[in-house]
Amino acid sequence: MRLEQLQAFLAVAETGSFQQATQICHVTQSTISRQIQGLEAELGLPLFHRTSQAKLTLAGERFLPRARKICQEWQNATTELTELLEGKQSELCVAAIHSVSAQYLPPVLQQFCQHYPSVQLRVTALGSDRALKVLKDGLVDLAIVMNNRFLTASPEMVVDRLYQEPVEVLMAAAHPLTRYAQVPWSELSRYPQVVFKDGYGMQRLVQEQFQRCALELKPLVELNTLDGFRGMVRQGEFIALLPRSALVEVIHDVTLAVRSTEEPRLSREVVLVTTQDRLEIPPIQYFRSLVQRLIVDQSLDGHLDPKHLDPKPAGTESIADLPIESAPSPFL
Repeated sequence: MRLEQLQAFLAVAETGSFQQATQICHVTQSTISRQIQGLEAELGLPLFHRTSQAKLTLAGERFLPRARKICQEWQNATTELTELLEGKQSELCVAAIHSVSAQYLPPVLQQFCQHYPSVQLRVTALGSDRALKVLKDGLVDLAIVMNNRFLTASPEMVVDRLYQEPVEVLMAAAHPLTRYAQVPWSELSRYPQVVFKDGYGMQRLVQEQFQRCALELKPLVELNTLDGFRGMVRQGEFIALLPRSALVEVIHDVTLAVRSTEEPRLSREVVLVTTQDRLEIPPIQYFRSLVQRLIVDQSLDGHLDPKHLDPKPAGTESIADLPIESAPSPFL
């Protein structure tokens, strides 16, 4: 059964004439006749009485509302897809890690809303691995996350690198590890750690680093808020490995200290991820271009200054070397 057969059937049913149906379908009468005959052959029943006026048979009357519904659904689908390509989608969904949502997305969201005022933006703060999963499941259009090459390696994924930042050690001001300017990994393995919850890329990043160093990680508490990390570390013995953007406000806290690590130093890369098919849609294209321009520009303008995020050699500067006014978001 073909769409043009249904359209020919509806045209004849509505006009009561094969001849008049040609004006609606813009084909010859012989073409209309062949389409109706083919449809009747497929259904196994005649749809019209062949008299001076084409009248529906009982089968034709039963079939008429179904044919109308099928053609209307087709029309709705083509209209919806046309509007999608014209940028008339109703909403755009984004999943992002907390630091990006809090610090870097607001100017992006503002400009997007000015350009596409009819598109409802929905932004959800999630851990990186969870954000990539909901992207793959089709629940969001874009994800801004810590890069995970295992989850972004499929051919349909598009990955844009935004910025990179080092991972440093948070500890109490009186912690024994404060005696080190750069803490050895062997020393880190001696102390219990506060780590990110499952689904956060940082948890996986830290675990893999300890495995590469053939050392035991001692994760005693799982958290996902900066206040929680600070509170646990203040207890005295706990330490935490956190990205630099989560540590900026610590310079104002005399109860806490931050140190870089010895080699091999750890860093996280923040990326924008979407899929090839979504980039056919103008609002998604535009949102991506805004992120590439505004977030990268902010990093170059000092919010995430490359000389602080990619030290030379990596990790030789501690958080205390960062100027306060250039601090990125304290959120994770």
